[in-house]
Parts: sequence; structure tokens; C-alpha cells
Amino acid sequence: MSVFFNTDVNPKQLSPQTLAFMGDTVYEVLVREYIINEANRPVGELNKRKVKYVNCEAQAKSADYIMDKLTDVEISVYKRGRNAFTKSTPKNADVSDYHSATGLEALFGYLYLKGENDRLKELFSYCIEVINTAT
Repeated sequence: MSVFFNTDVNPKQLSPQTLAFMGDTVYEVLVREYIINEANRPVGELNKRKVKYVNCEAQAKSADYIMDKLTDVEISVYKRGRNAFTKSTPKNADVSDYHSATGLEALFGYLYLKGENDRLKELFSYCIEVINTAT
């Protein structure tokens, strides 16, 4: 169940692209909340910090890192997103990173729509941990 709306959307019935569409936003909101909790900064600096976390490479590393922490259902959702057909990829992204990032976003969209906010926060904290360690 979504935080904002009382809907009967069953995330199991949504396409992986739809889950990733939702998950992209959920992930970015979590990143924005994380960086504004670090310190009050000018918006330009906040955007620069956001890019550290919201990019294909960082999200692919995060996906690899959390893989052994996922349930069988979560792995299945991730793989559906990763393997989903896409018509294009970003200019400056590795194709495999792009697919892994899409899988992570699909997982975040799925968990959000299921109302599993505690699980979202737990997995997001692992993502932050690996990204901060890598940079």
C-alpha cells in the first residue's frame, strides 16, 4: 500500500518497467532525504551530492552488494527489472550497470507499493554504505 494513496494496486501484476518507474522516484527521494540530513547546503551542492548516489554505476554496485541480503521474492523482482527489455540506455552508462540499476529500481518500486517501508529503509541503508565506501 502506498504511503500517500489508498489504492489496491498489486505490484506483482505490474510490469518491471512500471515498478522501475516508481522505484526510480522512491530511490531518489530517499537519497535527497539522506543528503539533506547530512547538512544544510546550497541547492547546487545538494544536486552535486545527489549525483554520487543516483547514477547507474552506483546503483549497480548497490544491487550487487545487497543481493545476498534479499529474499527469494525480492531477487525475483530484481531479476524481472534487470532483464526487462528497454529501447534505450543512457549515453554515459555501461549497459550492464543500466540493467542492474533498473532491477534495483524495480525492487524499490515493488517494496514501496507493497508498503514495506521498513524494508526499503533497510536496503537503502546498505546502498548508502556501499556507495560511501566506494568513493
